Amino acid sequence: MIGRIVEIADDRRHLYVNRGFMVVRDSEGERKELGQIPLDDIAAVIANAHGITYTNNLLVALADRGAPFVLCGANHNVVGVLFTLSGHHVQAKRIEAQIAASAPTSKRMWAAVVKAKLEQQAAALEAAGEPTIPLTALIGKVRSGDPENIEGQGARRYWTLLFGADFRRDQDGGGLNALLNYGYTVLRSAMARSVVAAGLHPSIGLHHSNDSNAMRLVDDLMEPFRPVVDLKVWQLNRQSESEVTPETKRALVRVLHDDMQTSIGVTPVMVCMQRLATSLAQVFLDERNKLDLPLPGLPLSMASGLEEQ
Repeated sequence: MIGRIVEIADDRRHLYVNRGFMVVRDSEGERKELGQIPLDDIAAVIANAHGITYTNNLLVALADRGAPFVLCGANHNVVGVLFTLSGHHVQAKRIEAQIAASAPTSKRMWAAVVKAKLEQQAAALEAAGEPTIPLTALIGKVRSGDPENIEGQGARRYWTLLFGADFRRDQDGGGLNALLNYGYTVLRSAMARSVVAAGLHPSIGLHHSNDSNAMRLVDDLMEPFRPVVDLKVWQLNRQSESEVTPETKRALVRVLHDDMQTSIGVTPVMVCMQRLATSLAQVFLDERNKLDLPLPGLPLSMASGLEEQ
């Protein structure tokens, strides 16, 4: 079962546990109960307001189930994540293999991730009716470890083609940038859960190396899925939706349930993330030599939406 991403966006909310449910209550006035969600159904909780209160029992219950509790700062950026570090029955063995992985192995895996990201970016451009050659021409140039930073070269071409020459990606910006931030927050929370569930340590990355980033591996592995969010933001913008609202948030959360093409058929984005993280653990253990990455192509639900526009 694909879990639910639950966002708490109103300051006047108190969260606690009652008989296997996360309960949401108004923290002011009559303190009415506003809803209950089975803890076992939750994939992640995104705390996107600053006046929320919650019990320690809730955080423990979520951690026991491997559901991250995500703290958001300005413009919907992730500033902290609480998650369990006991996500798999052979976790110690997998983390040892992750630490012991050779530099050539990590560089080879990163090159595969970069190629997959470029392929998905090209698919997003194709769906938006833009030329894909500026991206596809770069795929064959990616070498182990991506020493020429082909990923960065692709990003510069990609943003201009998708959102226009005046667009600049800015993590502190509003409008389309804020929508992208929120979508990436959703992706990041789902990938964090997948990484921990696969028995890997989220801080030991393939490429990202910022010492202050405790989710380096998460940020590495979510790269091929970013274009799915990008295309959804492009669609929303085409529908004159360029701000973060309850409606656009719901649209971005639903991205996790969109089907992507894989080697075994169509699979929801969230499941693709789980398969990718598991395959990386298997590479570290010498049980396979390639990552289980999604195939290039537009999520099916997005394709039907574009046809209707």
